[in-house]
Amino acid sequence: MTGFTVRPFEDCDLDAVARLCEALWPDGTYEEHRSEISSMMETPVGPYPSAIYVAVSPAGAIGFSLVGMRSHADSCDPHHPVGYLEGWFVEEQWRNKGVGRALVNAAEDWARAQGCTEMASDTWLDSEGSQRAHVALGYEVVERAVLFRKGL
Repeated sequence: MTGFTVRPFEDCDLDAVARLCEALWPDGTYEEHRSEISSMMETPVGPYPSAIYVAVSPAGAIGFSLVGMRSHADSCDPHHPVGYLEGWFVEEQWRNKGVGRALVNAAEDWARAQGCTEMASDTWLDSEGSQRAHVALGYEVVERAVLFRKGL
């Protein structure tokens, strides 16, 4: 599929990526996502680096991937940092056209350049579309979890 390119995040992408983050993570507001992205691009969060890739069509940003490094991830070698796909979103009209694959490929290339030999990700139990997309890109399910909380 043509009609889009994937490139590293630029300052001019801030508003568009914040809008895409709001679509992926609606519990946060546009302003919260914008502030978090801005802070992340100015100062790395924690000891590990991260990057954002943006898919752009002639009409503007249509998707993004957020990749970072973690000290460990479930079922990955605990002796080496792992690349982690922290977030990945493509506007609905652009899905199944290679945009998601291109964004994930960019994230994986970044992780390889950081010295990672494994990549991990997660999604919600009820997000069957995301699970299918991960499997289609070669990811394997390694664990399922039910998370609990209790107010005190």
